[in-house]
Amino acid sequence: MSTPVRNLSPIAAAMAFALTSFSSTSVMADEAKAEDKKIEAITVTATKRSQVIYEVPIAMSAFSGDDLDSQGISDITDVGKFVPNLNITGFSAGHNSSANPFIRGIGLQDHLITTDPGVSVYVDGVYLGRQVGQNWNLANIERIEVLRGPQGTLYGRNSIGGAINIITKQPDQAAVTKVSAEVGTRGRLKGSIFTNQAVTEDLAFNFNMGFNRRGGLGEFINLPNAEYDVGENQEFHGRLSVKYNASEDLRLVFTADANDGEGGTRPFTTLIDELPNGRLAQSGLTNADVASDPYDNATSTIETATVSNKANGISLTAEYDINADLGTKFIFSKRSSEYKAGLDDDGTAVKLDHYPERGTADQTSVELQLTGYLGSVDFVTGVYWFNEEGSNRQSDTEAQFNGGPTKLELDQETTSRAVFVNVGYDATDDLRLSGGVRYTEDEKSASTNVFDPVGTIHSSREWDEVSYEVAANYTFENGLNWYGTVQTGYQSGQYPARPYFLIGQFFGAGGFDNPEAAAIVRANNAFMASDNISAINYETGFKGQLTDDFSMSVAFFNTEYDDLPYQVNTSTETGFDTNNLIVEQTSRGVEFESTYYVTDNFTLHSSFGFMDVDVEEQNGVKPVAPLTPEWTASLSPSYTFELENNATVTSRFDVSFRDSMYGEPSSDPLRMTQVDSRTTVNFDISYAPANANWDVSLYGRNIFDERYDDARLNTGDYLLVIKSNDASEFGVRYRATF
Repeated sequence: MSTPVRNLSPIAAAMAFALTSFSSTSVMADEAKAEDKKIEAITVTATKRSQVIYEVPIAMSAFSGDDLDSQGISDITDVGKFVPNLNITGFSAGHNSSANPFIRGIGLQDHLITTDPGVSVYVDGVYLGRQVGQNWNLANIERIEVLRGPQGTLYGRNSIGGAINIITKQPDQAAVTKVSAEVGTRGRLKGSIFTNQAVTEDLAFNFNMGFNRRGGLGEFINLPNAEYDVGENQEFHGRLSVKYNASEDLRLVFTADANDGEGGTRPFTTLIDELPNGRLAQSGLTNADVASDPYDNATSTIETATVSNKANGISLTAEYDINADLGTKFIFSKRSSEYKAGLDDDGTAVKLDHYPERGTADQTSVELQLTGYLGSVDFVTGVYWFNEEGSNRQSDTEAQFNGGPTKLELDQETTSRAVFVNVGYDATDDLRLSGGVRYTEDEKSASTNVFDPVGTIHSSREWDEVSYEVAANYTFENGLNWYGTVQTGYQSGQYPARPYFLIGQFFGAGGFDNPEAAAIVRANNAFMASDNISAINYETGFKGQLTDDFSMSVAFFNTEYDDLPYQVNTSTETGFDTNNLIVEQTSRGVEFESTYYVTDNFTLHSSFGFMDVDVEEQNGVKPVAPLTPEWTASLSPSYTFELENNATVTSRFDVSFRDSMYGEPSSDPLRMTQVDSRTTVNFDISYAPANANWDVSLYGRNIFDERYDDARLNTGDYLLVIKSNDASEFGVRYRATF
């Protein structure tokens, strides 16, 4: 038996897309009729067993690795421009390698070890616990899958908004080597090599390595010796995968990867005059002290000018066929990451508020699955274990708040255990029913020290949750597929990220005049984690190929979240404080994706999403979901034609729109945190000679140089405006296959 493979887990994962141009459309066709149609039906392993794509009862988008490569898309942030109700930002600690996805109003604005993302990211079935360094280079990619809505039953914790799966190419017997090189404006220099080779008929490997550099958008005007410009970044990366067929029933895959990146801090500016009663304005600073060009940086603190990240990991996957109907799969992984980053929040040469920062994280995960078939019933069940230890440090010898030393020490260990089962039943040839349940136990032990007189405060807490999913899908005679699903998601509670309120409690207890003040703070420990976060999603939709030339998918959803933490950042007398505002949220909306073959040579891909988010009123104020646009849309036409010499030219345009949104959980116009809408346009024109093994492309990204804000944050003392690192770029790309 060939074991039903789970390419990254869970419920409704992949929509492997075999269209010849970049898009995020759902391809659903009757497999029996696929040979006569331009859009082929695809078999996926979304629910850890093989299914035709339209049988997966969830809204999802997928991008093939070849199409990503042909269009020059190199990171997850760019992928996020073409998925409905998905917004990806990247600004954590001023870092350039951070990717913060928000799906249907759920995500995470922070990166510290005590915070967890609401959208999970997996690479070959391995969950990535941290966001810094997560803007994964997209070399050696088989496909990327974006699942929208809670995925708690098979994906588990931290997927209450959705999941993103990155699936790499497995070694096989084909001997192939690919090289690519790219040069362009803004100092773009990119090169990669990939090779897949068979050593014996049972042993094969593939290997890829690459370098990617992009210049900056501004200068550190008070740091003439800065190593990098503002927004500049470069990265080396490599990955080795070895596959060994130990027997007809046992297959082993070992993988190792690493990346090493450095650069200048992400572009940002600070607005001071707009908050005349704020601490910066009251100290005599004005907007004239900030760099006049928002893409320059006026800091004099060299420690906040450079960012870096390193990550490495190994994994072992073993698949064993017990018999023709039963199989097992084992996934083991260890990963480590570290980063250096930080922001000079005041944005001036004055050393007032600047926070150089370092962080580390080490994780280990193990998953064991049993899959099988019992007549018209199929099932997958398993156990999962995850452990992560990490820390964040801002040293009081480097970091300053209001001109004085400040420190931040955060440590946390997380252990998660789960058991799950999912069952599918083919009631008839056209009707399939499925359902699953997962039980999770989480334990977190955290500690913090933000003020030496108080010392280190420890805390621990345990959570448990049962997640479930029930679904049905029915295929009509014309091939259109209807599905309906109810699914839940779960996330354990979170500790405060920057608990400087502890200093205020110390002075509230008498401060240095009371020898017992520190003991009082520790005895009344306020460094506590929040309650479980839970979500339930009701969704229905249609997927199908309506004609030989047109396929589409449409989804309608209503998702309810309980005890959802919104991060609220404020500057107090004792430091930059981050607390969780606990809310009840309901997200409802519609998503549409389509592919239309207008002619044999002209293809049109489109997507749009609409979402209405309602948040429960808090103390007379109605919050909003941060970094969540109401409307998202994309349009991607492509045209291919042959020249007289039988060479082909393929031209493609991609237009992406993201509506206005708010950078924090408030729509109060006086807080000035509205992020304007933006429209970006890319093009790619490729030339491939007849019967040649190479092609060359002319590309343009963000060709109209749309400059936009990634986020806005009002601390009460100043307004941080995080600029995107996404300026226009034009260049040439060369690819060859041997």
